Amino acid sequence: MKHFRHAGLPGGVALALLFTPLPAVAQDNSPLILHVAPASDGKGAGDAAHPLHSLARAQEEIRRESENRDITVRLADGVYRLDAPLVMGTADGGRDGHSVTWTTEPGARPILSGGIPVSGWALHDAERNIYVADVPRGVDARQLWVNGKIAPRAGIEIARDAVRFTQTGLEIVDPKLRYLADLPQQKRIEVEGTGYFTDRFAPVDHIDGTTITMQQPAWDNNLWGYDTLADPVSPEHSHLYLLNSLAFLQKPDQWYVDPEHGRLYYRPPDGVDPNRLSITLPRLDHLLSIAGTYDPVRNLTFRGIQFSHTSWLGPLTNRGYANQQSGSYLGDAAADYPDDTLESCSFGCRAFETMRNEWSQLPAAVQVARAENVRFDRNVFAHLGQVALGIGMDMGANASHIGLGAQHISVTSNLFTDLAGGAIIAGGVRREAHHPSDPRLVNRDIRIANNRVKSVSREFKDNSAILTTYVDGATIVHNDVSDTPYDAIGTGLGWGYMDVGGNPRYRAGMHGYDNTGNAEYQLPTTLRNTLVAGNRLHDVKQLFVDGGAIYNLSANPHSQIRENYMYDLHGHIGLYLDEGSRGIHVERNVVDGTGRWLNNNTVKSANPMRITIDNKAIGNWHNSDEIGGQWIVYQNDLILDDHPVAGDDWPAEARAVMQASGIEPGKEPPELPAREGAR
Repeated sequence: MKHFRHAGLPGGVALALLFTPLPAVAQDNSPLILHVAPASDGKGAGDAAHPLHSLARAQEEIRRESENRDITVRLADGVYRLDAPLVMGTADGGRDGHSVTWTTEPGARPILSGGIPVSGWALHDAERNIYVADVPRGVDARQLWVNGKIAPRAGIEIARDAVRFTQTGLEIVDPKLRYLADLPQQKRIEVEGTGYFTDRFAPVDHIDGTTITMQQPAWDNNLWGYDTLADPVSPEHSHLYLLNSLAFLQKPDQWYVDPEHGRLYYRPPDGVDPNRLSITLPRLDHLLSIAGTYDPVRNLTFRGIQFSHTSWLGPLTNRGYANQQSGSYLGDAAADYPDDTLESCSFGCRAFETMRNEWSQLPAAVQVARAENVRFDRNVFAHLGQVALGIGMDMGANASHIGLGAQHISVTSNLFTDLAGGAIIAGGVRREAHHPSDPRLVNRDIRIANNRVKSVSREFKDNSAILTTYVDGATIVHNDVSDTPYDAIGTGLGWGYMDVGGNPRYRAGMHGYDNTGNAEYQLPTTLRNTLVAGNRLHDVKQLFVDGGAIYNLSANPHSQIRENYMYDLHGHIGLYLDEGSRGIHVERNVVDGTGRWLNNNTVKSANPMRITIDNKAIGNWHNSDEIGGQWIVYQNDLILDDHPVAGDDWPAEARAVMQASGIEPGKEPPELPAREGAR
């Protein structure tokens, strides 16, 4: 090594200076604010005067700095049209105790959109008042938004006796339907059936004469189980539809898209020029996927943002949508499928039980898994083609193929509206959800509070507005839920199948535990410590007879359903503890004007197995005297200190519960601007 001497210094001093370490450059730990604007020129540095031009650029800065400082991303007003969904991993959250917040510039209303505006409408069929516009080839969708509201696809309702169900499809009985064999693009046609609690979709393969052959395994899966397409529990309450053909475009506001030729057809209301309407066609199947690993995404907040315009195309694939309950469906082919399903398995059978743990979940537009301390506050989830927000769902319901493990998640003061599916699903349905192999996979401490949920489950009508499945510590409080066809709030899953010792009815009747896929667990599931309190639920249960405004399924120990107010339930059930419910206190609720105000499914035909036990209904007010199930000492299901009320003569205590229900003062969610769709 060559040594240098500092001029004028002794050699030893110069050598000491040479080996004295230089002071480290100070790390800037001050909070970082990044500004983003959709109309930026792409050269901005991210300050207020020179904003970044894209969300992706903001992500780059976050990943560079999130270990060192708190970061706030401020979005300017406007529509951020995404070419691809946003993907956020561990580096996109706050690290080493720091936080990342996505929010707005003061007064701004940014929209993250997966859609494209459609214009240039020309008259296509004057007699039917159908217009057509060009759209990008290959873009397919099951939803369309017109002036900020979901528009129905082209479809017709048919009588159930107009067709005959077969193992491979449908046989046309009504001569008026024989034109179906001449229709083009037959693989795009869907059959939809609503039943007692399910809403099912299956796509056509081809039509030859009077024979409609369906795609597989969608058709097989829709023929077996419970409340099936061919054999709904209550035929008088069921409906059957044919959807998604230009020939079915017969009513105002209906539409049909032809992705092969890049054409969108629309029938506007009479006298309305579609060129004067704001029309958006979605092109993404989700907007945002948040997923860590065993190193979770941490300390991430979204505030004041609108998420809009997606379409989940699952029912158009050969898997279809063989709904089992509230967003869970059977999409995989079964190895042991009976040849005579219509006769042997239209209300459960041993072979169907082999698939009990193989259900899938309808994926959400915004997906969260393997995450801690994530908050959604005062956002708008509107105009989405599926469930809006999915938290800790199975890996198949997250685009990252990483699932579960959502802990300390907060969903507060958001608006959920105009959705094809439900507002929120938290929890999975498969084995790792109910009996995880690693404690880090447990979904824990999920708070859903002061949200307004209205006009949801418009197409996937079976979806609960809010659903938590296998979650330890779900808190669902002070939400306002209205205008939905199915349950307002659902908790739990599994029919007692996965609870300690299993459900003896499925052991004895269906031999459900005879295959290696279904274990008789000796440990409880992760479903426990649920609180459903202070919610206001109205104009719910519009369609399905089964279920309840508040509904629980399976053992849910140390749980309470208390001080909720529900009314305008369309003659359906208010409070429902379904099969296997255990350990639940239903206290001080007000149920106004329904059929059964309280129901439990004790599976009377399976007595004395004691399947639904240890539940208490204490101090509730109701102006219907009708209850369902068995509330008896033998099962320790008891109604105590009950308060029947005549008409509207509610006592002061009940009125106090009614008054305090719903969104708390000062915690109101945002509203959609008038003509939001015109932005």
